[in-house]
Amino acid sequence: MKLKKIVAAAMALTLTAGLLAGCGSKNNNEASDKKDTLIMATNATFPPYEYVEGNEYAGIDVEVAQAIAKELGMELKVEDVEFGSIVSGVQSGKFDIGMAEDRKKSVNFSSPYATAKQVVIVKEGSDIKTVDDLSSDTKIGVQQDTTGDIYTTDDYGDSAVTRYNKGADAVQALMSGKVDCVVIDSEPAKEFVEANDGLKILDTEYVEEEYAICVAKDNDELLNQINEALDKLKSNGTIDEIVNKYISAE
Repeated sequence: MKLKKIVAAAMALTLTAGLLAGCGSKNNNEASDKKDTLIMATNATFPPYEYVEGNEYAGIDVEVAQAIAKELGMELKVEDVEFGSIVSGVQSGKFDIGMAEDRKKSVNFSSPYATAKQVVIVKEGSDIKTVDDLSSDTKIGVQQDTTGDIYTTDDYGDSAVTRYNKGADAVQALMSGKVDCVVIDSEPAKEFVEANDGLKILDTEYVEEEYAICVAKDNDELLNQINEALDKLKSNGTIDEIVNKYISAE
């Protein structure tokens, strides 16, 4: 297993929250400097971090974003967007914050709020028995722009990696024999394996990583506010409560 101290997003993600720049409130016809709506831009296909339940968005990242918004005196609004647009949206100012991948050269990151593992899904009976069996000749399926995409491209080269818009699409490609395995966050992996007969997760993990919130490099004030909110939410047990609600202790 590779140990990489990485801030990510299932997740994802995995989880992408954004505060819409320019969203504010008015009182007595005078614009207030205080923004009052936290826009969470997410690709809601990554359970248990973000997904649709009935007519509502749910998941770890959704609830973490709600808790942060509450600490900042704001209301949360969720927008479902393409995963790959999150970091560029933060960079351009369309979103003020985002839970996204390791792009430290283009954005800054908050303190981490959760840990995660990237794992490998294969078919039962696959010749791939451990992570060490992966190579540049392996056909690896990933969700585009996730850390699984980044890590496998770095380790095995671009030609080994096939990218899909959704993790579920990568899993279906595995089922149909278009790829040999899928590298993805462990929690969505469990959901996909449970929903598709004939698949399993390798015992050896691919990487360990940490989830954090990305902020535009010139937005130090918001980054400090987010870190203060996260410190409080971690110290009072809120973050652990949210994570434990969705992920059982192993």
